[in-house]
Amino acid sequence: MQLSFQPMQVDDEKTKQQNLSRAIDRSANERTFLAWMRAAVALMGFGVVIVRLRVVQMPVQYRQGMGWKLGLIFSLIGLATVLISTLHYFTVRRQIDEDTYEPSDLLILVFSSAVGLLGIGVIYFIFAAAVSPSSSVIPD
Repeated sequence: MQLSFQPMQVDDEKTKQQNLSRAIDRSANERTFLAWMRAAVALMGFGVVIVRLRVVQMPVQYRQGMGWKLGLIFSLIGLATVLISTLHYFTVRRQIDEDTYEPSDLLILVFSSAVGLLGIGVIYFIFAAAVSPSSSVIPD
C-alpha cells in the first residue's frame, strides 16, 4: 500500500498557476504603462515641434503666432499623461495583487477626447496659417 499526497500537490499546483497568472497580468500592466509613456513622450515632442513652427507674415502685418499655445497644450497633456498613467499603473498593480481588478473606461474616454481635441487644434492651426496668402508655415 502506497501513500499518496495528491491533495497537497494539487494545492501547490493551483498556487503556482495563480502566481503565474498574476505575473502575466503584472507584465501586461507594465507593457500598458510603457505604451502610455511612449504616448506621453510623443505628445510632448509634438508640442515642441509645433512651438518651433512659425507663421511667417509680412512685417507690417506681424502679430504673435498662436502655435506656441497649441504646443504648450500638447506638452501639458503629455505631462498629465505621465502623471495619470503612473497613478493608474500603481492602482492596477494593487488591484491585480488583491484580485479585484476591473478595467476602467473613463481613462480611455478622457485620453481619447484630449487627443481628439488636440488633433482638431492642429488641423485648425494648419488651415488658419494656410488661408492667409501672405503667410506660410515653415520651421525656424
